[in-house]
Amino acid sequence: MKLVVDMSLSPQWVTTLREAGWEAEHWSAIGDPRAADREIMDWAVAHEAVVFTHDLDFGSLLALTRSKGPSVIQVRTQDVTPSAISFLVVNALRRFQAELEEGALIILDEGRSRARILPLVH
Repeated sequence: MKLVVDMSLSPQWVTTLREAGWEAEHWSAIGDPRAADREIMDWAVAHEAVVFTHDLDFGSLLALTRSKGPSVIQVRTQDVTPSAISFLVVNALRRFQAELEEGALIILDEGRSRARILPLVH
């Protein structure tokens, strides 16, 4: 599974994710750091990557467009550094790997993690 780390998260995540066995790139190494979220999502779809973010807009975009991808992992914690939550993220990637490969929004916080299968419909 390939991950693209959004600008809302540190490039340190790339090393953490690679050490855990995933292919990962930080958006700043791929595209314009000022790119719109839609551009990042389009890139992720084209490259079959999962977006890893702290930005709530990605979930909103998935809901508004009712698209089937890309999969998004959204972290909702105060401290989003690898030293604080890498265990939470790595466990969620393993736990929800099948859902992420099919298309899902994974929401992580300190208390729980949950998956919503794409497309998001109310």
